[in-house]
Amino acid sequence: MPPDQSANPELLYNLEDRPAPFPAMLAALQHVLASFVGIITPPLIIGSALGLNAYLPYLISMALMVSGVGTFIQARRPWGIGAGMICLQGTSFAFLGAILSAGFMVRQRGGSPEDILAMIFGICFFGSLVQVVLSRFIGQMRRVLTPLVTGIVITLIGISLIKVGITDLGGGFGAADFGAPGNLGLGAFVLVLVVALSRSESPWLRLSAIIIGLAAGSVAAWFTGKLVPQAMPDVPLITLPVPFRFGFAFDWGVFLPVALIYLISSIETVGDLTANCMLSHQPLQGPTYVARLKGGVLGDGVSCMIAATFSAFPNTTFAQNNGVIQLTGVASRYVGLYIGAILFVLGLVPAIGAVLQQIPKPVLGGATLVMFGSVAAAGVRIIAQNVLDRRNMLIIATAFGVGLGIAAQPELLHHMPKVVQSLFDSAITSGGVTALLMNLILPGRCEARAVEVTNVPGAPVEKHV
Repeated sequence: MPPDQSANPELLYNLEDRPAPFPAMLAALQHVLASFVGIITPPLIIGSALGLNAYLPYLISMALMVSGVGTFIQARRPWGIGAGMICLQGTSFAFLGAILSAGFMVRQRGGSPEDILAMIFGICFFGSLVQVVLSRFIGQMRRVLTPLVTGIVITLIGISLIKVGITDLGGGFGAADFGAPGNLGLGAFVLVLVVALSRSESPWLRLSAIIIGLAAGSVAAWFTGKLVPQAMPDVPLITLPVPFRFGFAFDWGVFLPVALIYLISSIETVGDLTANCMLSHQPLQGPTYVARLKGGVLGDGVSCMIAATFSAFPNTTFAQNNGVIQLTGVASRYVGLYIGAILFVLGLVPAIGAVLQQIPKPVLGGATLVMFGSVAAAGVRIIAQNVLDRRNMLIIATAFGVGLGIAAQPELLHHMPKVVQSLFDSAITSGGVTALLMNLILPGRCEARAVEVTNVPGAPVEKHV
């Protein structure tokens, strides 16, 4: 039975509550199902583009295993490493361009697949130190990473994820039957079911809304012929991690773009952590909030360092899992321990992941679309807590205009150097950097006259001298 919710009626389990094993496992499975495809997709893209197909099963297994370790660290917060919240760590899409450029460079030099992977994981290992060092200065950077900037970044993250969700709902990128009525109907069925269950008065239905939606959608897809179970691939029963399996290499020319992306990834993480604090009804100001930001960014850096050591690509805090917290009403950090354990087992037993990969795209899109929309809504909510004067409206308008404009016309930067393309060809990076720069350049009103973001209902404000 859930604990007393009188303090935070929107939550079934607060941050420090300890759910019983069964409800904790239900909540954890929903986080895993919401993020599974996002974790394994970057290795699939990188492996296919660079001709690393022979190592793909191992790369996917390591991506899942490292995501589990990083998520466990974020929730457990050992030695101050981690935010102490549900911060699911997953493979970041932001690094794809820079990693592919590094891989192609090594291949043009005549390097083997092992040489390519040695270079990628070498530069990513040292790049993770950027986040480790930056985490120590998050408190001083709060004058730069204001609630307005983080709100804009969170909104852009949500909007970017919505594109992924709606693409899956239509059948998946490049699908021959993309947009077919059968795909749309299947996705809409799952979407309506997840929304209806999430609004239920029953805590158990809210806890299992995504699992029930995916299960019901998969059964419906099987009856309509959209899901044809495939034979299990020839994979080993257990995959054991090997440190620096492919060796270690380094090149300054490819390191600098990767280091800059680690910097931008840290800005995204601050936005995600702010949204997580808001949804978990934690302070959005004061020493506890700053400590969570420091620990969360440090946790990202440590997770990326572990990833490079065990042949996984850079990790980041996944924004879509904030949507799961909002839908289920479960903010307990102890659920994060279950998530980490499940992902770790998935990485060690690749056959389990092979089964989950067979969930049809429209089913997955219907379940994730509302979660991704929740991320964007959380960003809008943070923006709305600021005084929307002419200065702030100008920053919002310009950041959204640049970010969403580049997302709508990705060819805009194709004549620019590869470094510029890698850094600014997404709405999150281009819009986020625009907001950051304008917030620094444009003179602002006295902070005392601004409405603090800590006025979010249910979010306590710390009083300190």
